[in-house]
Amino acid sequence: MNYRKTLIACYLGFVTQAITANFAPLLFLTFHNSYNIPLGKIALISSLFFITQLVVDVLCARFADIIGYRKCVVGSQLLSAVGLVGLAFLPEIFPDPFAGIIISTMVYAIGSGLTEVLVSPIVEACPFEHKEAAMSLLHSFYCWGSVGVILLSTVFFSVFGITNWKWVSCIWALIPLYNVYNFAVCPIEHPTEDGKGMNIGSLLKVPSFRISILLMICAGASELSMAQWASAFAESALGLSKAMGDIAGPCMFAVTMGISRAIYGKYGGRLDLMKFMIGSGGLCLICYIVAALSDIPLLGLAGCIMCGFSVGIMWPGTISICSAKIPSGGTAMFALLAMAGDLGGAMGPGIVGNISQRAGDDMQKGMLAGCIFPIVLIISVLIIKNIKQKDAVT
Repeated sequence: MNYRKTLIACYLGFVTQAITANFAPLLFLTFHNSYNIPLGKIALISSLFFITQLVVDVLCARFADIIGYRKCVVGSQLLSAVGLVGLAFLPEIFPDPFAGIIISTMVYAIGSGLTEVLVSPIVEACPFEHKEAAMSLLHSFYCWGSVGVILLSTVFFSVFGITNWKWVSCIWALIPLYNVYNFAVCPIEHPTEDGKGMNIGSLLKVPSFRISILLMICAGASELSMAQWASAFAESALGLSKAMGDIAGPCMFAVTMGISRAIYGKYGGRLDLMKFMIGSGGLCLICYIVAALSDIPLLGLAGCIMCGFSVGIMWPGTISICSAKIPSGGTAMFALLAMAGDLGGAMGPGIVGNISQRAGDDMQKGMLAGCIFPIVLIISVLIIKNIKQKDAVT
């Protein structure tokens, strides 16, 4: 069977997830000005997106095997496309534009959550050599998707005006629509025999899985805490406009994260994943310290950008470590890991922001508090490595 078709579908699946996660935030100020929506309510859009993903992660652990991988993953792309098209039209149709935005967000967030849970085990089940490298390369497409949606949308807005944003939303919807066909015809294997993996209770009894959950929370927190504040760092450090700040901050963060995952995707077969994770955690800690303590604005910005490189392997690396340790983990394992990553992505930026506020809006002190995430990540990898050594002995 031609599993390359499966890979292409999974790559585009992660590009779609990047579109749904990054497009609407580019329009927050436009929503505020066009529909007179208070900024406090605008902030709920991102929160609802991640909460919906978390709920889908949990439900997937119970129902994905029953419904079937193909139906679920085809549905993920269809829901993503419908949500993006709805974003263009529902705010105009509903008496309250905010209601239209929220409904659209929930629809494509369900699609994004399904993609997040299902695409990794689909690739894991394919008969490839060096699956850790394949997983890292797969996750790099989320980074390239993020870069693409930020850059191309910004260029479109600059050329044709922000008032034509609805066209962009519909154009981005074409990618998941095309991918519906890809997932409908490509070969899809299940990560466990007969689709029967371990249940949640059994997984939570496995020591390495419990540590993997903590590892995934720290991976999500390390990544999103810096990514969420990168734009603010770029604007405050260099005095750039919002558009240029987005390019210099979160866009360059995504570029370096994608480079890290692509490098491991190419050379992962020759590298020790555990050592690479520990090294990445150390680099991440240095980046947080530089961003938090540097009095030189450009050096602080460099810390933000290089942090993208350091966190690149953390999310896919955790999945690969857990898959190797628990090959019978099944859908529940991938769903709970995704949930843990989302939980870290929701908690990390909140902790950094809250500490920054308590310190008198001192963002650097918030970043210093963020050092805890890579520290715990390094400790978690060392613990899992020790568990592996004990398993080898027994």
